[in-house]
Amino acid sequence: MGGRTQAGIGFFVLATLLFGIMDALIKQVGQTYGTWQIMFFRAVFSLLPIGLLIAHTGGLMSLRTKSVTAHAARSLMGVAAAYGFFYAFSVMPLADVYAIGFAAPLFMTALSVPVLKEKVGWRRWLAVLVGFGGVMVMLRPGQGMFSVVALIPLGAAFFYALSMLFVRALSRTESNGAITFYFVTTMGVVSGVCMIPGWRTPDAMGLMLLALIGIIGGVAQIVFTQAFRLAAPSLLAPFEYVAMIWAAGFGYIFFAEVPDTALWAGCAIVAASGLYIIHRETVLHRQTAMVTKDDGETIR
Repeated sequence: MGGRTQAGIGFFVLATLLFGIMDALIKQVGQTYGTWQIMFFRAVFSLLPIGLLIAHTGGLMSLRTKSVTAHAARSLMGVAAAYGFFYAFSVMPLADVYAIGFAAPLFMTALSVPVLKEKVGWRRWLAVLVGFGGVMVMLRPGQGMFSVVALIPLGAAFFYALSMLFVRALSRTESNGAITFYFVTTMGVVSGVCMIPGWRTPDAMGLMLLALIGIIGGVAQIVFTQAFRLAAPSLLAPFEYVAMIWAAGFGYIFFAEVPDTALWAGCAIVAASGLYIIHRETVLHRQTAMVTKDDGETIR
């Protein structure tokens, strides 16, 4: 494993830790402030580190776009996902939200057919079905978690998957800075309007925590982006599930939350399904690249 790959994995794990810290802070302030208000501060203060990234990667010229509508769709889907996750953090254990959120890769595979017109073979469809079986294990119909509240992070995972499909399409022509900037700006505008009826003026400690959420979130996004610059997505994907360790740890230490056996079992099923889907996509990508090379075409 080369030095760049190792560095990429290190950045990726660091990003999951930073996002875990941010989510724990969101859970803490969610007991006092409304979800829209938290999202507003998340957006505003994250512009500080993101602005520095843009300044060092082309400045305002890097924000030029060829598809305003695609940015708008991606941003609105991202805002819906953020609202679902942020609200879920305030009313559910951290590990529960994370575990259900791992259904996002399953949604991405299923939605890539109608959205991106991609072909999905029977192996990946089977993995999707098995993965959703794992989600049902976590939700435990008829007992425990299965409720409207538990469906919120599942809906958030759905919108997150949609937004990531738009990111996949946008990344062909748009810079990372532009994709991030337009999303954060949209979140700031939408949440800024929606938070007005439930606005609560923060005290000094509240303002500090809200600012930390934004700054840490912005730094995490930059670190996350850097990870993908250094290592292939297929190598980084398995490390995404390290986030469950942070969620369970922070939940236990700060909120006395203890995940039960059903949650861990369902999470394991979903993770295994997601990893298999990633494996199949990697195999198919290599096969496509080999065919392209054999045809004498340029590989990019």
